Amino acid sequence: MASLWSPGIFLAHVLALLLKALPLVILAETNVYIVYMGDKLHDEPELVQESHHELLADIVGSKDAAKESILYSYKHGFSGFAAVLTKSQEKLIADFPGVVGVFRNRILSSHTTRSWDFLQVPQLVGRISTGHSGAGSIIGVMDTGIWPESKSFRDEGMAEVPSRWRGICQEGEGFNRSHCNRKIIGARWYIKGYEAEFGKLNTSDGDEFLSPRDAGGHGTHTSSTATGGLVENASFMGLAQGLARGGAPSAWLAVYKVCWATGGCAEADLLAAFDDAIFDGVDVLSVSLGSAPPLATYVEDAVAIGSFYAVAKGISVVCSAGNSGPYPQTITNTAPWVVTVAASTIDRAFPTIITLGNNQTIVGQALYTGKNVDTFHPIVYGEEIVADDSDEDSARGCASGSLNATLARGKVILCFESRSQRSNIIARRTVLDVKGVGLIFARSPTKDVTLSLDIPCIQVDFAIGTYLLTYMESSRNPVVKFSFTKTVIGQQISPEVAFFSSRGPSSISATVLKPDIAAPGVNILASWSPAASPAIIDNEARPLDFKIESGTSMSCPHISGVVALLKAAHPKWSPAAIKSALITTASIEDEYGQKTVAEGAPHKQADPFDYGGGHVDPDRAMHPGLVFDIGASDYIRFLCALGYNNSAISLMTRTRTRCKKSTAFLVNLNLPSITIPELKQNLTVSRTVTNVGPITSIYVARVLAPAGTRVTVEPSVLSFDSTRKKIKFKVTFCSMLRIQGRYSFGNLFWEDGFHVVRIPLIVRTVIDDFYAEI
Repeated sequence: MASLWSPGIFLAHVLALLLKALPLVILAETNVYIVYMGDKLHDEPELVQESHHELLADIVGSKDAAKESILYSYKHGFSGFAAVLTKSQEKLIADFPGVVGVFRNRILSSHTTRSWDFLQVPQLVGRISTGHSGAGSIIGVMDTGIWPESKSFRDEGMAEVPSRWRGICQEGEGFNRSHCNRKIIGARWYIKGYEAEFGKLNTSDGDEFLSPRDAGGHGTHTSSTATGGLVENASFMGLAQGLARGGAPSAWLAVYKVCWATGGCAEADLLAAFDDAIFDGVDVLSVSLGSAPPLATYVEDAVAIGSFYAVAKGISVVCSAGNSGPYPQTITNTAPWVVTVAASTIDRAFPTIITLGNNQTIVGQALYTGKNVDTFHPIVYGEEIVADDSDEDSARGCASGSLNATLARGKVILCFESRSQRSNIIARRTVLDVKGVGLIFARSPTKDVTLSLDIPCIQVDFAIGTYLLTYMESSRNPVVKFSFTKTVIGQQISPEVAFFSSRGPSSISATVLKPDIAAPGVNILASWSPAASPAIIDNEARPLDFKIESGTSMSCPHISGVVALLKAAHPKWSPAAIKSALITTASIEDEYGQKTVAEGAPHKQADPFDYGGGHVDPDRAMHPGLVFDIGASDYIRFLCALGYNNSAISLMTRTRTRCKKSTAFLVNLNLPSITIPELKQNLTVSRTVTNVGPITSIYVARVLAPAGTRVTVEPSVLSFDSTRKKIKFKVTFCSMLRIQGRYSFGNLFWEDGFHVVRIPLIVRTVIDDFYAEI
């Protein structure tokens, strides 16, 4: 057949001949590259795939060689392919007409029940029940797969698979079509990109499955958090016992296994999953993975590219924020079209009593139900048993290899977090290596509890650690014993932003507030894969069906579940409208009416760079009153304002795009927040709101201006009726300081007597452009 790329085929032949004329390079190094070609030019997937083969054939010499080189053809939501290429081939193909960009296949990583009760999401009662527990919505989860036998994925009471669903149940090792049901309605797996980087995956040891089956547990955990059914008496080794359920238990689940228990998620595989999910017909995509800064540009980032086309098709994409907190500018997944989720705490604690030899008791936190309880053991300070080839500073924090094995054997070790050793996980491994029987780790306060099943690992703060050290110094034979960990609800203030949760501002697009929202992500109980590393209790391996995990990977599916509820209740709302409803109704106070705190060193009052709009309030999000809507054309203007060239933008649309050189649109993208990273004197920005509340409504503006600025709103009153559903307003910021300032925060409220629509305001006054924040 004739080439589908005829406009550039002559150039392709010339380039291919030049390549063949070059000296032959034996065993030229190859890598996986993703060739991104923008919006697809054909509605028939077979024609799109054929165009990819013909394009690459002119580079590699034949269509058969092209087919062998190509790992995936992306042909549903967008056009492109992933292929194994040499560096010279990559450079040649990057210059072809129709090619938006070529970039290396990166390896991303996962961002690793009481929480729904804490969010006040009832099972089937209250105003939120208009979402019917997510009935009618399809949640796609991109993760490590699924353990289909888990009780969370039983299909009793589930509706029949919808006729609009076009997905498949892809078979493989330990997984066949019978494992799909009316709950798990689709399952796919992707490994070509991963194996092209790391070689063939050996599954003979049972550590992984070449199928949608989950060997790591992470995907089962996130899936059950978002849409798991009701499971009574669920617990982790007796802890956190109760009714486990997902946020949208009546929603259908589609599984896309893109991450592997042996480590990592290939971008080529991830893009293939996005392409299939768009074709399959999901309503929500939950993506608990990402990469740490420096961030790739939006045209080189697989999550940004795949999610752009998903959102353009009406699919809401929810992503984890990352676990690199509490440091600023560590936020990942920052595209304005995705919902980026920070992690927060809930009101459940796991106190563990430590009894000293003088019968005094102190309390730490742990997740321990094994042996070595109610028996006194000698306790020693890590600094005092330093190994010969280490130093006191390392031993104080129980750094790897820092302890003397002879002096540590059979003892409980007290360690203190240090600048060079902050991880109680490393300390625990160090204590295990020297045959210690327990660890007490003094650290900066956090509610995130590290799991330890083999020896007690008790977390305390520095004050308690110092008290314990004083006891040890005053006692000739200091000893301690531990009690079993207990589960306590309602005795700690929550929510707080988790210590590990990545913080804003965005390092790639500072005018876009990130994260967007916070949700529970600390000590979350959910289903687990029994094939994952079992618990070793009293030298006996015990597979786990439920496990407690922390991370923005856990907060992400909470928002995915809420989005499914909103989709079910408001099926005509766009992804931007749903995101707006989450942000403008979020809470910035804890359950006792105090301002939300962000964990850190030290703790501080939380701000939008910690939690975005605030902590999610699912009930209020159902009825936001006003929403800020954004279409694909607005996102394209945003990309133009970021400086992407005309050809790249044109190939992402079906019409010719001529970008204006102005960057003014960056602050005028219709987000439910206003972020001005460089305010010199005066700046006016505009927003447009859509009324989704009572037809006749009047909203009045109220402003809490960021420190050092004066803020005015025009008009200050918005009147909606049957003919006026959208209204544009302008917000003018005037700097009252002539200094190189820090970010300050405020809020703009629109109130009608019932709804309170809150828009975060974030401003930094500057004197010079591009002045680094210090």
